[in-house]
Amino acid sequence: MTNNTKPSNNSERRTLFQHMFGSAYKLSAFILVCIVLLSSVYILTAPKIAHEHREAMLKTFNKIFPPSLYDNQPLEDTITISDPEQFKMLGSDHPVVIYRARKNNQPAGAIFQVVARNAYSGHITLLMAVFPDGKVSGIRVLQHRETPGLGDKIEEHKDNWILSFNGKRLNIPPKEHGDPIDDPRWAVKKDGGVFDQFTGATVTPRAVVAAIKKALLFVHQTGEEIYE
Repeated sequence: MTNNTKPSNNSERRTLFQHMFGSAYKLSAFILVCIVLLSSVYILTAPKIAHEHREAMLKTFNKIFPPSLYDNQPLEDTITISDPEQFKMLGSDHPVVIYRARKNNQPAGAIFQVVARNAYSGHITLLMAVFPDGKVSGIRVLQHRETPGLGDKIEEHKDNWILSFNGKRLNIPPKEHGDPIDDPRWAVKKDGGVFDQFTGATVTPRAVVAAIKKALLFVHQTGEEIYE
C-alpha cells in the first residue's frame, strides 16, 4: 500500500521560509524600535550635554583668562590652525582651534590647547591663554598620565608649579640678534633655566616647559593673524 501522507519538499521549504521570515521581521522590528528610542534619547539629551560642555569649557577658560578682560563669546569667536607646520608647534597631529577673547572689539587674548610630548608617561594636554603681547595669562592641565605623587604636581590643585608661568613671555630680541626660541630662561633649573623641576621627576616639567615655550614662539610668529 502506498503512503500518501508524506509532506512534500515544497511544503517543508515554505514552512521553513515562513519561519525565517517571521524571525527576521521580529528582529528588524526590535532593532528599529531600539534605534528610535536611542535617537529620541539623543535628541532630548543633546542640548543639555552641549550646554554642560559649554559651561565646563567657560569655567576652565575663566580660570586662565579672567572674564573681566573680555566682552565677547570666545567659544563662538574661533579660528582653526590647519597648517601642519603651525599646529605641530602646538604639539598636535591635527588642526587646532583657537578661541579668541576680545574687549571693545580689540584683541584681548587667545586660548588654545597645547600638547607636551615626551613626558614620562606619554603626552600631556594643556589649555593655555596668552595675551596679544605674548605674555602668558594662565595654563591648566587637561589630561595626563604622569606618576601620582611625582609628575602629577603639574596639576594646579596639587601644586602651584603651573602658576609659575603666569606673566612670563619669551625674550624677543631684534632679528639680527637671534631667535626667541634660544631664550635660555625657558628650561628647568637643572638645564639652566628659571623653572623648578620636581624631585624625582624632572622629565615631566621639562616636557611642559618645552611645549609652552614652543607655543609662545607660535604666537610670536603668527602675531595678529590669530585675531583676523
